[in-house]
Amino acid sequence: MRQDDVQERPGRVTILDVAAAAGVSKSTVSRILDERLPRSDSETARRVRQIAADLGYMRDVSAASLRRGKTNTIGVVVPRLTDTVMAMLYESLARACSRAGQFAIVATTEDDPRADRTAVHSLLQRGVDGLILSTARTDDDFPGELAERGVPFVLALRSDGKSLSSVGDDRLGGYLATRHLLDLGHRRIGLIAGPRYASSSLGRLEGYRQAFAESSTAFAEDLVMDSTFGIDSGADAAERLMRLPSPPTAIFAVNDNTAIGALSALTRMGLHVPTDVSLVGYNDIPIVSRLPIPLTTVRVPFDQIATAALDLLDGGARGKGPRIRMAAPTLIPRRSTAPLGRNA
Repeated sequence: MRQDDVQERPGRVTILDVAAAAGVSKSTVSRILDERLPRSDSETARRVRQIAADLGYMRDVSAASLRRGKTNTIGVVVPRLTDTVMAMLYESLARACSRAGQFAIVATTEDDPRADRTAVHSLLQRGVDGLILSTARTDDDFPGELAERGVPFVLALRSDGKSLSSVGDDRLGGYLATRHLLDLGHRRIGLIAGPRYASSSLGRLEGYRQAFAESSTAFAEDLVMDSTFGIDSGADAAERLMRLPSPPTAIFAVNDNTAIGALSALTRMGLHVPTDVSLVGYNDIPIVSRLPIPLTTVRVPFDQIATAALDLLDGGARGKGPRIRMAAPTLIPRRSTAPLGRNA
């Protein structure tokens, strides 16, 4: 068959077409064009690749995946991508998947357990090889349901304490943030605590309590304000803290979004950071280092968490290593914190 004959044929160009034009077998073409195999630089291989390019051949990934029983696609479920933390996690997972020859697709659920189930069902219908979920809740055992069904999954950023999970060490992070403020002389330290259904919030609360216990400083329950992970909720919690009869001199916010909300509320109230109130956030999203008052925060290693999540999805179910992997966070001091009683 002449190459011109193939180019004029309507429809998708196949391996058979390339083999006919190159004068080699179908298996030879398949082996040369299989990107999973070492690349050959022989004269035949170069000629086959050139003919495939000239004909417009595109490898049918879906058909190859069906033959192997895999799609090399990972489903990622996050509460929302407007939350910079979740967007950063997804981007880290997408990079990790790309390095592993896989592709990540994302679904958002607004942190609604019913939407979680819908999203997972939809992703499984599309043949994903496994799931990475950042929506685990202490008040819902959806991970347990998936485990009973034999669905391969890993939890990321949040954990239920038993499923395969890749998370930051939230207790350590909460401790580092609070210890920093205690070392600056603050004793009335407010906590914008986040939602109690998220293990990340609970871990940071435990770290906050631990720092007080180690410093022999009295812990005040009225300084802990529940919130969501959103900016508006952070602003509301900060206002409630500062209207207490004995307001805090420092605030630790459970994430950077709530810290940004707190900063806006403090400014509206005529208070200055850190002259009147020191402020610490969590996660180190890109914007916080560029605020007019750069935010002291706790940096979370998203790339490390993403890589560990994929590793768990691949080998964790077979008993390789610990079921819950924790990445250590790092305190990043900036201008939003200062010693008690000292102007910035």
